[in-house]
Amino acid sequence: MADWLITKILGADAADSAPARTRVGQAASLISIFLNIALCLGKGAIGLAAGSVSIVADALNNLSDASSNIVSLIGFKLASRPADRGHPYGHGRYEYLAGMVVAVLVAAVGIELIRSSIDKILSPESVSVSPVLVIVLLLSIATKLWMAAFNRAAGRRIDSETLAATATDSRNDVIATTAVLVCAGISAATDLDLDGWAGVAVGAFILVSGIGLVRDTVDLLLGKAPSPEMVDHIREKILSYPGVLGTHDLMIHDYGPGRQFASAHVEMAAETDPLESHDLLDNIEQDFLAEENLIMTLHYDPIVTNDPGLSDLRNWVADQAAEIDPDLTVHDVRRVMGPTHTNIIFDCVRPVGLAMEADELRRALTERVRRRYPDAICKITIDESYVSSEQ
Repeated sequence: MADWLITKILGADAADSAPARTRVGQAASLISIFLNIALCLGKGAIGLAAGSVSIVADALNNLSDASSNIVSLIGFKLASRPADRGHPYGHGRYEYLAGMVVAVLVAAVGIELIRSSIDKILSPESVSVSPVLVIVLLLSIATKLWMAAFNRAAGRRIDSETLAATATDSRNDVIATTAVLVCAGISAATDLDLDGWAGVAVGAFILVSGIGLVRDTVDLLLGKAPSPEMVDHIREKILSYPGVLGTHDLMIHDYGPGRQFASAHVEMAAETDPLESHDLLDNIEQDFLAEENLIMTLHYDPIVTNDPGLSDLRNWVADQAAEIDPDLTVHDVRRVMGPTHTNIIFDCVRPVGLAMEADELRRALTERVRRRYPDAICKITIDESYVSSEQ
């Protein structure tokens, strides 16, 4: 049913289009608001009648969820605003901000549940278990299971961290309500009062989950590195075009779901007509936009291919860098011959986490080159890697 409903909401629009994202996000938020308020009212009434702090806390958790859904609704609305002079890349990161607020609210609910449950442990009160209480809690579990499945499916369809966080929150509610129901049954059947202890355990689980969600959304706001799969896909796509010899210096900027920008250097034979090379780069950029919804900017790097000596030098320099560290790569290797010395010029990509600093790496590479070419003057540019894997 979840997939059918999402398909109906999407209509004829592609899932990655801005109107579709906004429509699905707002619809999911409105559905979640309605269901959470209904659950809050039902469980709150039953919890007060039964004298159960864990059930009342669970009801307040649903009210908090409704607040989170309102934040999500506002986030999707703000994220759909078009680009303007002050924000030329659009407002897509509002969705990430909404996701972070939802995550913080989840963590806050966990803290409050732990606090109220500790009070119940210190001052225990009897819990009245009735068939109505059991029915309401079972309906709550079934409703939250559906909400988790719906928001997870919607989040995957439109690639939304906010809906993914909402789905995780719904899953947490299923675990919390199940624990409350089980402990209420045990307390009714025995003399053990597990109501407060169940609240502490559930609160701790929700708190840990909320902290994880905060970390995920903060990563996106700070500029999380693209996945290795995405990096490899972009590289392989560029290399698939005839005439492309290599690519490097890939950078990907994320300004919100569906608003990614990328740039890369593309190596092509220097002997080819530059107008033909430029035309090919234009075609690659347009293909990325049409097929990936990715705005790509490519820089042309001419490579001399009819000089065997330069090819040997390029391979040798690459081997020397790999001996220092297997993750080091080089590009734009050039050689300028002079009457008294030779300039050997190249760039080396320093991966994140390499123990050697840029100056130290430059000296190590220079020493290796000078051993083989004593009269060489090295001009080495150390590039930093801005992706999770540099090929």
